Amino acid sequence: MKWLEQAWYRDEPGWLGLAAPLEHLFRRLAQRRRQRLQPEAWQAPVPVLVVGNISLGGTGKTPLTQALVRWLQAQGWRVGIVSRGYGGQGPFPLWVTAQTQAMAAGDEPCLLARSLKCPLVVSPQRVEAVKLLLAQAEVDIIVADDGLQHYRLGRQLEIAVIDGARGLGNGHCLPVGPLREPAQRLAEVDFCVVNGPLAKPLPIAVPYWSMQLQPGELQSVGGQERQPLAALQGQSVYAMAGIGHPQRFFATLEAAGLKPIPLAKPDHYAYQPHDLQPYQDLPLLMTSKDAVKCQAFAPANAWYLPVEAQLPAEFWQALQQRLATVLKVDEVNHG
Repeated sequence: MKWLEQAWYRDEPGWLGLAAPLEHLFRRLAQRRRQRLQPEAWQAPVPVLVVGNISLGGTGKTPLTQALVRWLQAQGWRVGIVSRGYGGQGPFPLWVTAQTQAMAAGDEPCLLARSLKCPLVVSPQRVEAVKLLLAQAEVDIIVADDGLQHYRLGRQLEIAVIDGARGLGNGHCLPVGPLREPAQRLAEVDFCVVNGPLAKPLPIAVPYWSMQLQPGELQSVGGQERQPLAALQGQSVYAMAGIGHPQRFFATLEAAGLKPIPLAKPDHYAYQPHDLQPYQDLPLLMTSKDAVKCQAFAPANAWYLPVEAQLPAEFWQALQQRLATVLKVDEVNHG
């Protein structure tokens, strides 16, 4: 389906415009679903902060979720995470630890569990995940990773993440474009965060915050070794990425002075040993999301590059103010 994704991210829909009646039907069904589910959404007894997007493919939700959790913990919150567990086989709801395999929980939850110290539960039904989390852990705020369209779960705050390089594609909903909801949905969320420089204006004028992904030290996939990314400057390396927008990873390596040989895989790709074996004559670099699926069989030349989301201090101040306002309103409503 790579050809379809490429068509979605052109400026104009072109021949995809022939599917305009299907797009109209999709938009109506999505609106009706939201109108049906929102009034009966289950409200957790603690605040829920949702991180998501309105487009298909990777936007940078996971690094932002990591940054949010660390910031909330620094403010004294006891944070729990719920996620869909995309690509995982369950059984659901599933409590995820650093030892949980990606085959069961999905790659992104496993990455979160290994990089953060907080309880995490996955389930396609996020309400079930929240109930299990509350039953077995002491948490006073929940971050729902990739849950913007999961309207069965009530929420106090919404953050939408946009890939700056690709924006919202041609601005159309499925199947003409990559959008799960119309661009106007961005005007309703509490915060829009754009990952990297915005290559072209959004189809709707909304205020947004800029996020940069700062690469860290390379870490051995199968061991404990570390080395600076600069140690490979000027060298050719294999760059393997099974994420929504692998070009972002390749561009990061190029910006650091490396010469990546791109090996793009589908998003959430289920790696097997034979996928890595042909690439042992040069350093093999991959993302953290790929590494959690390759740890058991990674060759010695395999390294992953962790990234950290960086946002301006003003964003965190605005989030703190918004969170305080929402909690005060919630107290009044439940007074």
